[in-house]
Amino acid sequence: MKIAVLVSNQIPENGGGYTFESQVLENLLKLAPESKHTFVLYTFKQELPENILSPSISVVSLHRPLKEKLKSIISRTKDSIIHKLRYLRSEFKIEGYYEKFVLNSLVNNEIDLTLSLSPKNLTLDFPYITIVWDLQHRLQAYFPEISVGGEWEWREQYYSKMLQRATFVITGTEVGKAEIEKFYQLPSEKIKVIPLPTPQLTISSNFSNSDILEKYNIPSKYLFYPAQFWPHKNHIGLLLGIKFLKEKYALQFPLVLVGSDQGNESYVREMVKKLDLSNQVYFLGFVPQKDIAPLYRNAFALTFMTFFGPDNLPPLEAMALGCPVIASNVSGAKEQLGDAALLVNPKQPEEIAKAIKSLWEDTVMRQTLIERGFKRAGKWTTKDYVKEIFSILDDFEGIRRCWK
Repeated sequence: MKIAVLVSNQIPENGGGYTFESQVLENLLKLAPESKHTFVLYTFKQELPENILSPSISVVSLHRPLKEKLKSIISRTKDSIIHKLRYLRSEFKIEGYYEKFVLNSLVNNEIDLTLSLSPKNLTLDFPYITIVWDLQHRLQAYFPEISVGGEWEWREQYYSKMLQRATFVITGTEVGKAEIEKFYQLPSEKIKVIPLPTPQLTISSNFSNSDILEKYNIPSKYLFYPAQFWPHKNHIGLLLGIKFLKEKYALQFPLVLVGSDQGNESYVREMVKKLDLSNQVYFLGFVPQKDIAPLYRNAFALTFMTFFGPDNLPPLEAMALGCPVIASNVSGAKEQLGDAALLVNPKQPEEIAKAIKSLWEDTVMRQTLIERGFKRAGKWTTKDYVKEIFSILDDFEGIRRCWK
């Protein structure tokens, strides 16, 4: 079959979504010669990273048609940027301009099926495979990032239509599969469970432990939390846990926070001051990918306190780099992480504090977690993930060959 791989416009600042898509795409193109299928990149980006380009892979750019359409729509509205954005969304929905353009291109290029490596997929009158990472708007709609400004309504309309029309839906856990079945009544056989692969972070042999500490002016033996500043990432619960450690057990752990601001960083900073933790908390902002690995390796532990599941990448990254993991016991966490992490109730600061304290006092347990983490991280690679996608494509070929 001839497969169109839809490349979204994600950027490194998007965090885990970008890491997942870029690494799966890179490995898919590397392994493409082993598959009996042909792949064409349909890109929403202006430029593609050089490491995924190949002379044997053709590329169809969707950037220019979108750019021209945006200019046309914006020139017809003279209101505020908010009104422009709302108009853009309604205009695309009413006209279906982009979907029509992509569909015509798929037909002209004799594409048999499309594959999206992010949940932001186009709903087309065409066979397509898509991915679902979470459906938290159905489970925790009170968080502003999935409810305010019409976001909940947009997500619900999008998933209701897109998932029902999908040929197959890929998710990372059985928990995730059950949620898709429950909320959108999809047949079980349409949902394929492929565990999230462990990202391969770049490790420079020339980068010593002291280099990263000096570069960011941070102390050693810190707690590490790489997460964008969304409310659901629960930085506040972690701060309260550190406060509890300080007051109840006289343990003062430094906390290093990295990630781009999504509107909640100022509130987190306010809480740091209010809790009198300014001398313990370090805000590094967005850091380049090459610095993430040494930050993990120098940390005392990853404290991953998100409220969202069922799939999360940072715990797997930490495990692969010998950093013990304390993570939220959210839906899917046990299935994803097994016994390789300490799972805690993210709503209970005292429980977070006790887990950190236990790692500090029990060096044997900490080392055991590290060893289990290495084993868990090596269990499922990006190459394994891609090969499972190839198996889905192979199986569908017996159906797709029935029409031109």
